[in-house]
Amino acid sequence: MTTAAPDVAAAASLIGEQLGGCHPRIAIILGSGLGQLADRIERATNIPYADIPGFPSSTVVGHAGRLVAGSIEACDVIALSGRFHLYEGHSAATAGLPVRVAHALGARVLFVSNAAGGVRATLRPGDLMLIDDHINLMWRNPLIGPIVGGDERFPDMSAPYDRELLSILREVALDVGVPVTEGVYAAVLGPSYETPAEVRMLRWMGADAVGMSTIPEVLTARALGMRVAGVSCITNHGAGMTTQPLSHDEVVEIGERVKEPFERLVRGFVARVAD
Repeated sequence: MTTAAPDVAAAASLIGEQLGGCHPRIAIILGSGLGQLADRIERATNIPYADIPGFPSSTVVGHAGRLVAGSIEACDVIALSGRFHLYEGHSAATAGLPVRVAHALGARVLFVSNAAGGVRATLRPGDLMLIDDHINLMWRNPLIGPIVGGDERFPDMSAPYDRELLSILREVALDVGVPVTEGVYAAVLGPSYETPAEVRMLRWMGADAVGMSTIPEVLTARALGMRVAGVSCITNHGAGMTTQPLSHDEVVEIGERVKEPFERLVRGFVARVAD
């Protein structure tokens, strides 16, 4: 059985009417504390999520809850400042809805970012980790149910993060002088932070960082045939790795600290992909 994705046509129609001559090629999802990049988009059109059919309001500190369309390095983009988390009570399909809308508007590349806790001992707060694979421990998948028109029923996940785009990110990082590392991102449901025992389990499973988002959007993008690249901002050590308690305030604070190198990395990536 094939069905239409709910709210996609209505959302894309409303957004499209406001874009003017903007024809987005890249969709960018900005994680906790990383939304400042949206303020640097040129020829920007800002649309609050509350005005878009099917888009819930963002409830998390560090997520502005707005869509920004315009240009970065002369390339038309859509930036989503804030995302829909499963721990807020949203379904995995709702978490993936902005990706479907961006695809309907023409985007064929998805750049995801998130705030994550470091599981690998060598990671430090403020590190930028290029995502080369992921582990879905949310136990949710946005593709469950009737197949949506245009989707691949069984998307190939042997390389969920496009190898060519990952190579571009490496080259850009060298060119713009932004130190990066690489690793596997694990997503859990949240909203509670992980226990020390869970962090040890994640390390044993092969995770380098852990967060509470991103994978539903990546799965949606892959079903649509979009190419995906991703970066985690390491905002804290995993529980049990230090004596410090964990807090969302730290997430936002580290996001503020890395905003300049993060912007240089994204700008360089967009410029290279747009060539």
